[in-house]
Amino acid sequence: MILLPRAAEELKIPFVASGGMADGRSLVAALSLGAAGMNMGTRFIATKEAPVHQNVKNALVAATELDTRLIMRGLRNTERVLKNANVDRLLEIEREKGDKLKIGDIHEQVAGVYPRIMLDGQMDAGAWSCGMVAGLIHDIPTCRELVDRIMAEAEAIIRNRLMGFLEGKETAKKVA
Repeated sequence: MILLPRAAEELKIPFVASGGMADGRSLVAALSLGAAGMNMGTRFIATKEAPVHQNVKNALVAATELDTRLIMRGLRNTERVLKNANVDRLLEIEREKGDKLKIGDIHEQVAGVYPRIMLDGQMDAGAWSCGMVAGLIHDIPTCRELVDRIMAEAEAIIRNRLMGFLEGKETAKKVA
């Protein structure tokens, strides 16, 4: 999010913030830094309408921000994934191979695993993308419930916190 103000300086078109977005706080932060909105990937996986296996949704609710790992760094193709037994094996292979790591060494852990995980619910089938935002996912609402909640949270933050700053400023002017 630190680069959003810089993007706002350069871009002449609306843009959205992405990565780590999950709630009203995320939306208010993104807007205050110059974005026109936010994009949520991992958060929308844990909704009733998401076409993924219930095991995936349950894993996101159970996860914390400490349950993700970075993989494929040595291949300069870094991806953040939810930790599982297969990811542990992948990381062990990466450590053993070091600078000699080739994609073929970890092919089994990363290639073609999405259907087995996302559709069949085989949570240890391989590595699948998941942000640290998993730590902010505590339920599996409908998309409408999620968006309505985010908007209500954002409005409450703006009204109760941010407007208070302006009201305090006006009070300070009257006192002076």
